[in-house]
Amino acid sequence: MTFKRITGAAVMTAMLMVPVGRAQADEFVGGLVGGIIGGAIGSGLANQQRNKTRTTRTRTVYVQPRATSAQRQQAREIQTSLNYFGFNAGAADGVLGGQSRAAISRYQGYMGYPATGQLSEYEKTMLLGAYHRALAGGAEVNQLIAKSNEGARAVLIAQRDGTTGTRTTGYAGLPMAVSEAVDEVADSSDPSAEQLLQRSGFIQLADLNGDGSTDYIIDTALAGSSFWCNASQCKTMVFASTSDGYRRNDLLLHAPKPDSFDCIGGTCQVKAAPAAQPEANTMMAKAEEPETGATAGLTLPVFNTAPKQKSLSSHCSKVNLLTSANGGFTTVADVSNPDFALSEQLCLTRTYAVARGEDMIASVQGASQAAIEQQCDAFGASMSVHLGALGSKPPKAVLNDVSGLVLESGMTPEQLRTTAQICMASGYQSDKMPAALGGALLLTALGERPYAELVGHHLHGGFGTEGDADMALAWYEVAISALDGGAAPVFAPSQADRVEVLRKAALGLAGGDVAMPVPASSTGSSMPVFTLSE
Repeated sequence: MTFKRITGAAVMTAMLMVPVGRAQADEFVGGLVGGIIGGAIGSGLANQQRNKTRTTRTRTVYVQPRATSAQRQQAREIQTSLNYFGFNAGAADGVLGGQSRAAISRYQGYMGYPATGQLSEYEKTMLLGAYHRALAGGAEVNQLIAKSNEGARAVLIAQRDGTTGTRTTGYAGLPMAVSEAVDEVADSSDPSAEQLLQRSGFIQLADLNGDGSTDYIIDTALAGSSFWCNASQCKTMVFASTSDGYRRNDLLLHAPKPDSFDCIGGTCQVKAAPAAQPEANTMMAKAEEPETGATAGLTLPVFNTAPKQKSLSSHCSKVNLLTSANGGFTTVADVSNPDFALSEQLCLTRTYAVARGEDMIASVQGASQAAIEQQCDAFGASMSVHLGALGSKPPKAVLNDVSGLVLESGMTPEQLRTTAQICMASGYQSDKMPAALGGALLLTALGERPYAELVGHHLHGGFGTEGDADMALAWYEVAISALDGGAAPVFAPSQADRVEVLRKAALGLAGGDVAMPVPASSTGSSMPVFTLSE
């Protein structure tokens, strides 16, 4: 800029100092002015062009609305659901980016929806509903996944078909509720629904509640699947007619017939078994009449006395009386009579087993106390072979045999534990030792080794099995070893020295009659000495 001013000044000076002609001067001034104006115009145009370039250069930035925490949580759930069913959506970060959109497209294609990459409300509901159904699990879902080659995706198909109502009509002649139950049984067995319907006795028809309408009985045992059965009974589905359709009743029994049920309206239950005629302890037979002599024609009765079963309830009444008279249970320092100490522990464990089982029995729905006792009698009978082996086989061999029964039962370990605890309590309440001892043995086989103590007590006292001191000691060792190894106590956990009492009494086990110690007396008065006799 300074240079331009200097140059301009020099030019003006030159113009004043140099004499020129008018024409030349006019040309010079015109050229100079033209150059100056042209330069100004050129400079202005350049500046204007630069300004124009700066003002027209724009950039559009699109800002996505910020997702709420609820939207991100739902997006995470969508990604988690897609990943669960094998449509890889990447990390569940709550952002439905390209990978998630691709996974949605694959899900839509699998389900037969348009592969847009954007979930409709219906498609989202279907996906999340199937995911939560799969997480909830249960026998139906587990069987569905196990039976299908699609694995977990079978739940998606079931969710879609169930929601859209794929089945809208029942099998020929059957109500919808019955047809759906047939499908349910078919899903857990090899035969198809059509093949099951052709099996004689699979569905029985009768008017069970006397309302003039046909009721239906489905015998799941004929499906050939252990899914519906335990060791002695199978689930029977009874559909009783009501004014609002058919009501389903799931009942356990073997070989159901129409006369097996009592139905009032839509509610049915298994008829109580007729009371068995009690077997008398004495059996009478007619003696042969002597041919001659003074007694000719005289009939003499001959009595065959059956062995009397030992009552644990009566035994524990006596033991508890003596324990109270002695001021409490035998301690480690007072184990002078191992037999009595073990009898105390048997009755203590019996009390705990009954208390725990009573709570479970109270929670059983749709079954009376008598019905539970009847079913537990059947359970005890099914365990009879294993109970009979207690006196001849070591614990390991017996537990291996019972483990085979567990594998063949078709029931989950938790179901078996519940059955064992309920029947153990029921057996002790009703003084039926096969159910009680069978429950303890089954729990031991299921890995709860502290219950082996009860098996030892039964062998020691001869309750529900033949008494055998050596075998009893072997079962006590199973329980004590488990407790020493850190297993949680199942009986009287607050009594810290109970295991030591059990150990000392078991090691001192000598067999024979139980002789009671003289109860202590703080007053010096005479206390009776009791001797238990069976």
